[in-house]
Amino acid sequence: MNKLFVLAGGFGTRLSSLVSDVPKPLAPVAGRPFLTYLIKNWVAQGVQDFVFLLHYEAWQIQELLNKISDYPEFSDINFTCVVEDIPLGTGGSILNALKQLEIKESILITNADTWLESGILALSREATNVIASVGVANCQRYGALTFDGDKVAGFMEKSKMKGSGYVNAGLYHLDPNVFESFEFGSCFSLEEDIFPDLVSSNELRSIKLSGKFSDIGVPDDYLDFCSWMEIREKNDF
Repeated sequence: MNKLFVLAGGFGTRLSSLVSDVPKPLAPVAGRPFLTYLIKNWVAQGVQDFVFLLHYEAWQIQELLNKISDYPEFSDINFTCVVEDIPLGTGGSILNALKQLEIKESILITNADTWLESGILALSREATNVIASVGVANCQRYGALTFDGDKVAGFMEKSKMKGSGYVNAGLYHLDPNVFESFEFGSCFSLEEDIFPDLVSSNELRSIKLSGKFSDIGVPDDYLDFCSWMEIREKNDF
């Protein structure tokens, strides 16, 4: 399976009222850092090679990964960390890691603040430049995707979208060539710079996923996820 790039360098300012002493991926959930649940879920889906893209409080995430590496169940899992000296944005951080690690093959990319029940195997089997989308009851927080068949036709702004629809689930399978026009070390965004170009050239596809989806980036959703996971843990997750 492809390497999984994990975007984990953000500051988590929207969650700071509840979680201020650790970076967002380490927010406590049912007695454990959120990231431990993600890694367990990703490994269960077949991922064995991780690249963590870090900046804010990188050492704390590296410390957790070192502990996880010592667990017998993760003895065959490879964790690589690339730490940015300055924030490079979601796109810039990926380009930085591609160059540093000299990666030429396609990569899977996901967020370290989003729980997505499944989809990694499905995306890894797809041709490149595809994103996962998931249906939600209220798109206003995220903005919604519009489609032309399996192609992504556009991204509706958050302020213009109400009601149910499909949103970007934060899981991608991309060809490194999509980053070629950007300068190494520059700051840019997947969502604002890469994806609009792919949409305009009719190159971005989507597969629709089902299952639990949660972005813990804001307090209400974080607390909802904590409650959900506590129930799941009691049922021997």
